[in-house]
Amino acid sequence: MNTNTSTTYNYKVVRQFAIMTVVWGIVGMGLGVFIAAQLVWPSLNFDLPWTSFGRLRPLHTNAVIFAFGGCALFATSYYSVQRTCQTTLFSPRLAAFTFWGWQLVILLAAISLPLGYTSSKEYAELEWPIDILITIVWVAYAVVFFGTLAKRTTRHIYVGNWFFGAFILTVALLHVVNNLELPVSLTKSYSVYAGATDAMVQWWYGHNAVGFFLTAGFLGMMYYYVPKQAGRPVYSYRLSIVHFWALITLYIWAGPHHLHYTALPDWAQSLGMVMSLVLLAPSWGGMINGMMTLSGAWHKLRSDPILRFLVVSLAFYGMSTFEGPMMAIKTVNALSHYTDWTIGHVHAGALGWVAMISIGALYHTIPKVFGREQMHSIGLINAHFWLATIGTVLYIASMWVNGIAQGLMWRAVNADGTLTYSFVETLAASHPGFIVRFVGGAIFLAGMLLMAWNTWRTVRAPVTANVPTAAQLA
Repeated sequence: MNTNTSTTYNYKVVRQFAIMTVVWGIVGMGLGVFIAAQLVWPSLNFDLPWTSFGRLRPLHTNAVIFAFGGCALFATSYYSVQRTCQTTLFSPRLAAFTFWGWQLVILLAAISLPLGYTSSKEYAELEWPIDILITIVWVAYAVVFFGTLAKRTTRHIYVGNWFFGAFILTVALLHVVNNLELPVSLTKSYSVYAGATDAMVQWWYGHNAVGFFLTAGFLGMMYYYVPKQAGRPVYSYRLSIVHFWALITLYIWAGPHHLHYTALPDWAQSLGMVMSLVLLAPSWGGMINGMMTLSGAWHKLRSDPILRFLVVSLAFYGMSTFEGPMMAIKTVNALSHYTDWTIGHVHAGALGWVAMISIGALYHTIPKVFGREQMHSIGLINAHFWLATIGTVLYIASMWVNGIAQGLMWRAVNADGTLTYSFVETLAASHPGFIVRFVGGAIFLAGMLLMAWNTWRTVRAPVTANVPTAAQLA
């Protein structure tokens, strides 16, 4: 770091989180490709409990959401909050604790989930001692982030920080409320809620983990990196504020759409459906604002693969946030629920939106925090872009086809009222889609390996640029 001025940015923790984002991305996506292969070739379960699909699947989801996605959010929020507030991070030691604490959470998840230690709550499977550690790390994260905002040298709080702040506070609330549990041993606990109430609290958490961890946080990322990479101001700052408040107000109510046709009261299901449909407006407001930021700069897409990652991620975000409300409609949900269509929808958001915007943001950030002019190879970034795009399209298209076929086959009946197809026949019909999904995931993973090589060469290259300081930008 440049030490010629009195105030320097704390890029050490940003560098650490950025590198681990790439590492955990390969681990998490590699696990995803492996369990996709298990559905094509079931013998890959190896008849062992630790390598069964049922244990590796939650490990995969935790690795890609909280290890890959979480590290990306830590890295980019710590980077952008310093740049937009023109001050160094509050409490460097606490920031360092958030890095090592989060890595410990990930390591404990990697040990406990294959061993079968689970609370059985989707996206909240980790047992109570790890939940407590997550809470401690998250409180430290909040102190660092909001402490940095409090000591800013700029009068204005940039809108990207609004989204990061809302993500941090809401995820804390969701985590604590959903994980209220009664421990019966060091490795087992039971939820304090029961029956339909437990399901409702779980999906209030589950959908808002998507809404705030995987949406609000990454929108904070979008509002910093798209304008920076495009070299253009945000298209409409007023729209960004309206988008923020509408999204924050509406998203929290959408969880019941995961529980259509269950024991949940019908009025609660209908409320979730209506709020999901209304949610389309602020979601598309954010997508349009990001896209229109490129006004006057669309020609840059020809030569800038980093900007291409960011813009295509917005396209997938727009598609996913149209598809989600549509699938929340009860009549559509009757066909789509419990099918691979849901898997396709999730990965349109996970691969197309979350992963691609994270990758674009990291390609922008890594050279700057390591004092390099640019990444080692722009050609490799371009190759990565096409691998990621092709892999994502293959994945989600195969799951759409599978899902619609499954939904139609499951509810097909003969004249006498008996089912036309057995479950095994449906599974056999899904097999080609499983193969395409595996190929698509493998292609996406290949792109991540290119990124790892490109990052390694960039980090190992000689320093060619000064790391900027707060005083230089003030």
